[in-house]
Amino acid sequence: MPENPEKLSGEVLRFRYRDDEKGFSVAVVKTCDGDEITVCGPMPGAEPGRKVELEGTFAHHPEYGREFRITRCRAALPESPQGLIRFLSSTVPGLGPKHAAAIAEHFGKETIDILTRFPRRLKEVPGIGAKRAAVISKVWKKSSAQRESLIFLQGLGITPAYCNRLLKAYGDRAPEVVRKNPWRVADEVEGFGFLKADEIAKALNIAENAPARLRAAAFFTVNTLVASGHVCVPEEEVLRSAASLLKLPEESARQGLAEAVKSKLLLRLDGMIYTPAMAKAETALPERIAKLARAEKFAGSRLGQLPPESARRLAPEQLRAVETVKRVPLSIVTGGPGVGKTTVMGEIVKLAKAAKLDIALAAPTGRAAKRLAESSGLEAKTIHRLLGYDPRSDAFEFDENTPLDCDLLIADEVSMLDLPLADALFAALPVGCSVVLVGDTDQLPSVGPGTVLADLANSGFFAVTHLTQVFRQAAESSIIANAHRVIRGQMPVAPRLREGETADFYWIDPGDPARAEELAEKLVAERIPARFGFDPVKDIQLLTPMNKGDGGVFRLNPLLAGRLLEKEVPSFHCGERCFSLGDKVMQRTNNYDKSVFNGDVGFVSAIDEEERKFTCSFDGGERTVEYAFDESDQLSHAYAITVHKSQGGEYPCVVLVLLKCHYLMLRRNLLYTAMTRAKKLLVLVAERQALEIAVSNNRRERRFSLLGDRLRALKKGVPLTTGE
Repeated sequence: MPENPEKLSGEVLRFRYRDDEKGFSVAVVKTCDGDEITVCGPMPGAEPGRKVELEGTFAHHPEYGREFRITRCRAALPESPQGLIRFLSSTVPGLGPKHAAAIAEHFGKETIDILTRFPRRLKEVPGIGAKRAAVISKVWKKSSAQRESLIFLQGLGITPAYCNRLLKAYGDRAPEVVRKNPWRVADEVEGFGFLKADEIAKALNIAENAPARLRAAAFFTVNTLVASGHVCVPEEEVLRSAASLLKLPEESARQGLAEAVKSKLLLRLDGMIYTPAMAKAETALPERIAKLARAEKFAGSRLGQLPPESARRLAPEQLRAVETVKRVPLSIVTGGPGVGKTTVMGEIVKLAKAAKLDIALAAPTGRAAKRLAESSGLEAKTIHRLLGYDPRSDAFEFDENTPLDCDLLIADEVSMLDLPLADALFAALPVGCSVVLVGDTDQLPSVGPGTVLADLANSGFFAVTHLTQVFRQAAESSIIANAHRVIRGQMPVAPRLREGETADFYWIDPGDPARAEELAEKLVAERIPARFGFDPVKDIQLLTPMNKGDGGVFRLNPLLAGRLLEKEVPSFHCGERCFSLGDKVMQRTNNYDKSVFNGDVGFVSAIDEEERKFTCSFDGGERTVEYAFDESDQLSHAYAITVHKSQGGEYPCVVLVLLKCHYLMLRRNLLYTAMTRAKKLLVLVAERQALEIAVSNNRRERRFSLLGDRLRALKKGVPLTTGE
């Protein structure tokens, strides 16, 4: 903002352009001297006919000439009769200039007061009966409250797009909620974090050591760490992070944590700090598992013998995995690509069908569930759909009180299973149900909190079969062979090719980051489609460890969108976001109302500018989802995505960018996870040193959780503890 802004006041005559989402308008203002001046910038609460007081600077636009660029706008009620008529006809839907003029003429300067305090008197105006008066009164009351709310909220520096979110969440109570406790919105309204709430609090002159602020910092700190994968947090870590967030001494953070625990926003349990939801899930899940594991009768014991031809076809460890289901109620089958996990599941399903068991097949994501259905020949569901999740109540239809009618559950891709979902799943399983969990413990852990598969595998409650034999057909794949090399800590090896031959694995060292981005773009847009026939948008997925920086998602997506999208296609803008028809997009959050989930990839298939909505197609066009423009923040471009976001997905071709500047993320399980996303072709665009770092770094991402300890304690008969 300029140090000495110029000032301008006058009446808004008309808008040339208006985008409330972006908070940008172009309008014509008539000054008290009679000059008509073009103004541009944020104009909260401004309407034709309304008086505005503006701050900003005059500038010259090369096309539109002299204009006033607004930095601050204050809207007042209209003063002139013509201004009043323009104001009424523009702000009250259905009230045209004729009736607006009649109202203004009848009540004169008292019009605004009459509309606000004595709306029944509108019946006095010729041509306006009781019915029309009631409609005008209702609309005026609602629009007045919303206008005043917008003026108040934007006066605190909140952008129009975020104001709309607050009004959607709280309605007319939004100013009251924000004024009373601005940090509340950080917990309840998407997109608001502690820092944004802190800015609002500063504008409201709330003290930096206010108890509400200290408490909110502790709560926000723990929730942020849970969002990054932790189930619980050591108290000293909470205090250190909260103090840094507050920019206050640790004693203030300690006071905030004590307040959060006292108000039960957080719990202290076994020396760790939990959210109530995480504490409930971590203490309940071991009990649920123990109850299933200790069942004297379980459905798997009713499975018959494998047919001789099936038994001969299976490797000894595969045979052991199938036989284990008959011996114990809980089992885990794990192993890398090409070791026959799908074959084991298929044989178990055949035996269960022959034994007339009720079978449930499930996976954490829609993509994984679809693959499970294709391989088994039976219906498979996402875990949320299996449990009957209701987004309105944020609860599951099936739980400990209403268990599933299920004899055998087979859950695939359980490396993606986080703690809350695991607890919900096991809560809904009846005692006597046999459970087979299938996954790869060498992959990245779940996006959500916990390391569930590893904790269950080490608990002693599950019989674990680790498949290691790579079958001949899979062993012929350089992708699979190199994935197994990497997980053993060995560098991948590109096959030697004669002239004209092709392979399914390539490694190109770009030499430097700038060259890597250029090379990745060319590979996706030109070279791979020309050589292998893959569609550059539908078949090829570019992966990278990072969002920001060289070779990151935020740099690669614009490059690819510019190359792969047709020119002059319909587009729409919403805030800083822009999507075009045909854009490849990814859902960034779970939206249970729309049945679309974090990591789902689709395409923008229709844009309706008039209705301000657009449609995306998912699952190869089998499923379409409609979004309002202001819901587009749930999506991001997906020509390039992070390796973490690719979990559970498979793509015909994967191009992986791996650079030394990604060193914070260079781990063996990340590289392995990325490589195993490719079905037919894998191209590494990787600096040698970056690849060497990733292969040699077998340290796992540290996640705070006591689930493993609680399971092992319960297995030994040690009672579980409860917290404050």
